[in-house]
Amino acid sequence: MIDALLASNALLWLVIVVLAGVVAALARQVGVLHERLAPLGALATASGPETGDAAPVLLAPALSGATVKIGGADDAGRSTLLFFASPTCPMCKTLLPTVRRAVAGEERVRFVLASDGDPSEHAAFARDHDLDPASYVLSRELGLRFEVAKLPYAVLIDAAGIVRAKGLVNTREHVESLFEAERLGVPTIQAHLAQGVLA
Repeated sequence: MIDALLASNALLWLVIVVLAGVVAALARQVGVLHERLAPLGALATASGPETGDAAPVLLAPALSGATVKIGGADDAGRSTLLFFASPTCPMCKTLLPTVRRAVAGEERVRFVLASDGDPSEHAAFARDHDLDPASYVLSRELGLRFEVAKLPYAVLIDAAGIVRAKGLVNTREHVESLFEAERLGVPTIQAHLAQGVLA
């Protein structure tokens, strides 16, 4: 009886040691995969102003009735994150809190939400999502000048009015990649990763 108990106890310990080894090996493989599969940034498009070009200068009407200047040098020395969205876009609604948090975490960045369409629909959307009507512009021309074809789309313009990063954004990582691309001085995170591969 005692011999059977000792044998089963030894067998259980052997199983535990083997399982611990399997978990350690799996954890190592997850780490290797994480390094190989670097997060991709916003999907940059070939349309609109290129990264490094001056952003189109435009005065756009805000929901508040004020006029918001897009492009050109910012007198306060702020960059601008121009976020193109629509009240009818489910992904835009989901991503909006994330974009606002990302901008709040950046120093000297102004957030401007851009769209077009019925002002009353946008006013309701702004109320529902606690958006500043003075930073919510309605301008069809703005979307045309940046050649926005799909939503949600974001453009990061530096304080000098130069487009630093742009692209389709569907996740927090995509939004943060715009700021990271500006910090690295590259047009996109994909371009930065490609440079690392070629080096």
